[in-house]
Amino acid sequence: MSNTSDGRRHQPGTVGRAARRALVVAVTVPVATAVLVGQGTAFADAKPAGTATAGRALDSTDQQIAKNLDARILDPRLAGSTLSGIVVDAGSGQEVWDHNASTTLMPASNMKLATATTTLTVLGPDHRFTTRVLLGEGTLTLVGGGDRVLTTADLTTLATTAVAAVKNAGITSVKVQVDDSLFPEPTLATGWNPDYYDGATIAPVRALVVDEHIVMDTSIDAGQVFAKQVAAQGVTVTGDVTHGQTTDSDVPVAVHYSPTLATIVHRMLKKSDNDIAETLLRMTAHGAGRPATFDDGTAVVRHVLGDVYRIPLANFQDYDGSGLSRSNRLSAETIANILKVDTDPRYGWLFKAITDGLPVAGEAGSTLGPEWDRFTTPDSKCAVGKVMAKTGTLTGAIALSGFTKGDDGRWKIFSFVENNASTPNTDVKHTFDGLAATVNGCWA
Repeated sequence: MSNTSDGRRHQPGTVGRAARRALVVAVTVPVATAVLVGQGTAFADAKPAGTATAGRALDSTDQQIAKNLDARILDPRLAGSTLSGIVVDAGSGQEVWDHNASTTLMPASNMKLATATTTLTVLGPDHRFTTRVLLGEGTLTLVGGGDRVLTTADLTTLATTAVAAVKNAGITSVKVQVDDSLFPEPTLATGWNPDYYDGATIAPVRALVVDEHIVMDTSIDAGQVFAKQVAAQGVTVTGDVTHGQTTDSDVPVAVHYSPTLATIVHRMLKKSDNDIAETLLRMTAHGAGRPATFDDGTAVVRHVLGDVYRIPLANFQDYDGSGLSRSNRLSAETIANILKVDTDPRYGWLFKAITDGLPVAGEAGSTLGPEWDRFTTPDSKCAVGKVMAKTGTLTGAIALSGFTKGDDGRWKIFSFVENNASTPNTDVKHTFDGLAATVNGCWA
């Protein structure tokens, strides 16, 4: 399959009636779709944000930005690279600058923008994931519900409640098992390196995990933490923690609800958390009524982006939710179109977790923080606090996409994706930071 699109320029559309009906039928979205449908005709008929203003010439500020970008992408630190880049005026949709914007490349973690946009659309920002404990025939079963941010403190609270029920039933000893059957047995995604698990790059994707541990069996690991808390509260736990499944006769004795999806997406973007992204991809598939697999999750992503938001996806290829796959292909143009949807004021209630969750240049604790040596060069320091963008890093692939408000008071969306540079990743990142400062206008 070709890695370049057909080069046509398109704008993402609003979620019109037909597209919303398609989403209800094909994706079965119980939360966000219901709210979208409830917006009525004013929502459906509004002019899409980012719709190009026909014939509008670039003003002098934008002309200078385009001229500077043309010169600065010749930086020797980008030697040998293939670069896809675009800058768009967020208000008018006017394209300010384009360099092979339709060329599809490995996007690295910029793929998380597609995942975040889709999961919020399908599940809704207020959705919470559920972890349960059931009791049956002397066994406590900890049931995973896709909560990737579950903590030891949460399991302690579950154990406290469960132990009270056990003691009330006159039971003094129990077995503990884990039920993570919400997800199928973990596999490597297409394009994942075989050593991702061995190198602790990411954990096998399971429906149960505690404290973000990256271990081969996160479900057993969580079950062991839970069993320890049960024992600490006076109930004997016999045998090892094992895998199992609940039965219809089991009785619910404890439940925990995760933070909101908006909170989890915010956290995922700030730190570019691969494990959260892959769990969200599966829960998105599940929420759409499909199996919780890589293939079904990515199919929902393509449906939501292409059919609901009408983003052209020529030669778009997605095989995971995190961007770790080296087989993913995404263009700067498509990323910019996703960001147009995310920043559209009409969808603010839905995508606030994305616009607030993007790392800010110079923000400690995020992937654009000084601890990652971002926005630290003389050319880019001026943009600290002024650029919000998603990073992306793989061997041979660097990306930076987001938005910034220039000195002219206008917001601009930008995306830069690079593959195959012959220089170190750090050099490419510093160059991209400078390009973002150029879009802001502080590096004039």
